[in-house]
Amino acid sequence: MAAPLLEFETEMFLSLFESDGLLVAAEGLGIDRLLLQFMRVYSEEGSLVLLLNTSTPEQEYFTEQLRVEGVSHLPRTVTSDVQSAERYNVYSEGGVLFVTSRILVVDFLTDRIPAHLISGILVYRAHKIIESCQEAFILRLFRQKNKTGFIKAFTDKATAFSSGFCQVERVMRNLFVKKLYLWPRFQASVNAALDRHKPEVVELHVSLTPAMKAIQSSILDIMGACLKELKRYNPSLEAEDLSLENTLGNAFEKTIRHYLDPLWHQLGAKTKALVQDLKVLRVLLLYLTQYDCVTFLNLLESLRCSQKSFGSNSGWLFLDSSTSMFVNARSRVYRIPDSKKKLRLGGETEKQKSSSASEVQRELVLEKSPKWEVLTEVLKEIEEENRSSQHGSGAGRVLICASDDRTCAQLQQLIKHGSDWLLNRLYARTVAKRDPAAAAAYDLDSHRKGGGRLKKGTKGKEPAKTKSTKASKGRPSLTLTQMMGKESGAAGMGSSEDEDGQMEEDEGEEEQLKLNLSSDAYYGVLKEPLTVIHPLKGCTDPHSLTRVLHEVEPSFVVLYDAEVSFVRQLEIYKANRPGKPLRVYFLIYGGSTEEQKYLTALSKEKKAFEHLIREKATMVIPEEREGREDTNLDLARNLEPANATTNTRRAGGQEPPGEPSRVVVDMREFRSELPALLHRRGLDIEPVTLEVGDYILTPDTCVERKSVSDLIGSLQSGRLYAQCLSMTRYYRKPVLLIEFDPAKPFSLMARSDFRSEISSNDISSKLTLLTLHFPRLRILWCPSPHATAELFLDLKRGRPEPDASAAQAVTAESDVVGESAALYNPGPYDFLMKMPGVNAKNYRALIKSADSLADLATLSQERLAESLGNAGNAKALYEFLHNEAEVPANLQKAKHT
Repeated sequence: MAAPLLEFETEMFLSLFESDGLLVAAEGLGIDRLLLQFMRVYSEEGSLVLLLNTSTPEQEYFTEQLRVEGVSHLPRTVTSDVQSAERYNVYSEGGVLFVTSRILVVDFLTDRIPAHLISGILVYRAHKIIESCQEAFILRLFRQKNKTGFIKAFTDKATAFSSGFCQVERVMRNLFVKKLYLWPRFQASVNAALDRHKPEVVELHVSLTPAMKAIQSSILDIMGACLKELKRYNPSLEAEDLSLENTLGNAFEKTIRHYLDPLWHQLGAKTKALVQDLKVLRVLLLYLTQYDCVTFLNLLESLRCSQKSFGSNSGWLFLDSSTSMFVNARSRVYRIPDSKKKLRLGGETEKQKSSSASEVQRELVLEKSPKWEVLTEVLKEIEEENRSSQHGSGAGRVLICASDDRTCAQLQQLIKHGSDWLLNRLYARTVAKRDPAAAAAYDLDSHRKGGGRLKKGTKGKEPAKTKSTKASKGRPSLTLTQMMGKESGAAGMGSSEDEDGQMEEDEGEEEQLKLNLSSDAYYGVLKEPLTVIHPLKGCTDPHSLTRVLHEVEPSFVVLYDAEVSFVRQLEIYKANRPGKPLRVYFLIYGGSTEEQKYLTALSKEKKAFEHLIREKATMVIPEEREGREDTNLDLARNLEPANATTNTRRAGGQEPPGEPSRVVVDMREFRSELPALLHRRGLDIEPVTLEVGDYILTPDTCVERKSVSDLIGSLQSGRLYAQCLSMTRYYRKPVLLIEFDPAKPFSLMARSDFRSEISSNDISSKLTLLTLHFPRLRILWCPSPHATAELFLDLKRGRPEPDASAAQAVTAESDVVGESAALYNPGPYDFLMKMPGVNAKNYRALIKSADSLADLATLSQERLAESLGNAGNAKALYEFLHNEAEVPANLQKAKHT
């Protein structure tokens, strides 16, 4: 059962319940709990409420929570699996519905949804509602047809409103709401409620080792040098956003893309290399504090060994800081004794002898991660505390939270076997495999310690009790490349496969620890007290951690990695259970980039809320913003028909306006922004399933819309040729519309890529051939969907309206337009293509050999083989034309009668 709402949550609920608005809460303050409360209220047959912008795992989570609470009329999901005829009945039954945006738009346009019966719409992740998105289109259609229903919007991303001009006001305008509710963490009632029952927090500022500090300062120096170069090559970049502090944050890549994407095609190779290097350096910083010394060295060595990276990097590998970083990274894993180094000063022959000796004589250092030692101490402290308080109550359960799956897997091995065992295993499986000298050093070290290393890891009480598991519900085991793919294009370097392999071995050796948890990603480690390790990010279910928190009910939480939203989630968890103890161990590297990143995230959110508070104070909102009257201009559409001619004799507009113009739109096109923008400009949208084209503007004009990526794909696959062929056959004015993303360059390729000769691999060459092949095909270039909408209005002006039923009826069997029939007769072509042995690649050669189907029948098998270029195809076609078919006797009798 979900805990009752806290005082400030009740206040949030009541304020939004009484009046429509946009609620912006601090991250982690639980807007999902608030949304769940609204769903609980509206889950009844008497009301029909639509919930927008939720993902499938979230829908499952909300439904499950309501089922647990005994709600009888559970929310239902309307997807393409529900037939259009059945959807009206589903809507009529009421309750809360999750409906995909595309289906909802089509149902509003075709009046399949009873708009007057809708009680209201709840919008999740409201910061994503921009004018041209599907959800904004749905809200506008809803408000045009229903003036009484409510619109309530929720978001916990205050930072999304801090960029752009009047961003929050624009979002509120698209949501049709007048009120803005702000709930930061520093709000008085939030502070009072959470401070009353604070969890006991133990902050452990772990010190970086000297080598780690040296590596960190080297990476920061290199990043500073890269940023300086980037600004030198691109003076137009904002200096404030490209500060070293901002480079550490998660939003940095988005910021730099925002600046550079529109001019990416004009940038030099140097700038592109610098952007890529900054990504790689950010990954290095993450690896330094996140993983062990061996994994970090593996990543570094792979960067140096990779010929591609070495050749394309902007030169940071040659800086002094880079050399210092490599030296320190190696010193954390192994060292070469001083006595052996001195031998190198001798003669040439001596040097050769000594070099091999010194390599063999490497001494393994294998520096332990400082956080590992602190974590081991924390777990010992918890064990002792549980032992001392066991006579009173049961052993307190432990939840350890780390940032990703890989860290969790390492921590599981660490708790089970100890740090020496884990580091030696990683070393043996990576560095020692790659480097014979390292392998020799490892063998020597093992021999010297008499194999005691592996035994050492299994000492003590803790690992003896351990049982290992992998998620019994099929947790996806992420490889390094998958996990870091978002941060770096670097190939998989590291040893996640080895960790996964080890876990599988452990499963075979030991009995599995069954944890009855609904979560799909966890690592159970100890049975007594129950210890669970869970990743903070990368789970397929966004509420996975929340479920584990409420099902395990830990008394101790160890935050191996800091994350703002989960810290606040723990505060609310404790406030809901005032009598039960909760101690949180907060591990963070003092004076590190990890700490800086956490503090920057906090200050950014605080500044975003302060900005919103100031904006709210000065915001001017028109009375008709909610659209409950006809005076809201956002709901008004330009109803002047596109085919109307200017009449200078019309006095004062006394003539009643005509019917709005129509555009027939293919169902699949509702994934794009264009239908919403066309509707906004006063065009009626008729959604149907079209076989030929995407948009029918007039009875003669058919448009096939392509984005740049789609254009390249369909040119290479040959799909575009078939689509143009169909349009040319059935419409007098076939149009190919190439639409660009407004945030990307309005160019298919860089100027330097243009070639004077036609090439089969070149996109511009393929487009040229397409225009030569279809002389009547018109190509339109549009920089954005807004420009396309304007263009469609111009193309429709003064022309007749299209007929949806006629457009839908155009199929391969339809009559061909006159212009096409004059050029060629498609009937025999289609008949020819159906014959065995004939395909799209060889039918043209066959047409050159025979003028008609009758001529084709006279050709010998050898001549057919020459034309088709394949003896097998020629034989199949010849036998089809010349062999007599054996007709059964009963069919022959029936034919005669």
